Amino acid sequence: MAKRAFDILAALLGLLLLWPLLLGLGLAVRLESPGPALHWSRRVGRFNRIFAMPKFRTMRTGAPDVATHLLQDPAAWITPLGRFLRRTSLDELPQLWSVLKGDMSLVGPRPALFNQDDLVALRTASGVDRLRPGLTGWAQINGRDELPIEEKARLDADYLARRSFVLDLAILWRTAAAVLGARGVRH
Repeated sequence: MAKRAFDILAALLGLLLLWPLLLGLGLAVRLESPGPALHWSRRVGRFNRIFAMPKFRTMRTGAPDVATHLLQDPAAWITPLGRFLRRTSLDELPQLWSVLKGDMSLVGPRPALFNQDDLVALRTASGVDRLRPGLTGWAQINGRDELPIEEKARLDADYLARRSFVLDLAILWRTAAAVLGARGVRH
């Protein structure tokens, strides 16, 4: 209950403070390439329910709906602004809406794509599917895109076993440091 209250308060505060930045980034995405400013990605949420998660669009319209590392030539799909948004994690800011709505939490396992069956199966086997997915998480600060699926699932299970408000605050702090250093971002 306290975690959810903190999520709502932080997401609301973030949206209120960041709305000019969100508006500016949305406009920049629209001006750079044709298509919508937001991409609504189908993700696996709590209890393996699919939900629509917003991100600023970083790829050209028509890009395949798969994890970036599965594309033959990711650079051919990612826009120049998209590279910047991904490197700085600014593309993730619209997910504050998902936190406010209750589809996500500030901290939890990153939501898998609807077609990442291997990751979903490993998380389900260890009970991680009971958690609300997060804007950031234990796996995010311990390797992010560089981790193999099995290691992500192991770290998610570790978070499930150790989760606490203090750990969440530590993860948020380390996330800020990782984002500022653009560590662990492949594409």
